[in-house]
Amino acid sequence: MKKRKFIKLLVSTFSSFFFIPLSSLYATIEKKIINKSLTEEQKKIMFKEGTERPFTSSLNYETREGFYHCANCNAKLFSSNAKFDSGTGWPSFSEALPGAFKTKVDYSFGMKRIEYHCANCGAHHGHVFDDGPSETGKRFCNNGLCLIFIPSN
Repeated sequence: MKKRKFIKLLVSTFSSFFFIPLSSLYATIEKKIINKSLTEEQKKIMFKEGTERPFTSSLNYETREGFYHCANCNAKLFSSNAKFDSGTGWPSFSEALPGAFKTKVDYSFGMKRIEYHCANCGAHHGHVFDDGPSETGKRFCNNGLCLIFIPSN
């Protein structure tokens, strides 16, 4: 076999092996709709998976009854009944409302963590840990800038 034909065969074999599966991944990526009223810091956290500085959110001190909504799409995410003071510096919740989030594994910072995103718009909110104080054992550690609190009337 001539060298040119061999290279052509090799390239076509490997390109079909590598590129067909990659192209099928693109179909699973959802388009994220970004609320134009978000600040640059909110966009960085919600769509570039950033984190706000701890102890900077006024929601750490919110004690009224109500619901916490996604700052991007206004989807209802948490009940105030699930909120607790974790001492971490971010608003924390023992459970989310059913279907509020989708999760993925995050290996940044050299450890395995579970990251969660709004199921409605895909915005990143934080990480969930297995060290919560309630019977769920969960601690949803949420960036305060990703939330809007709406008190019950």
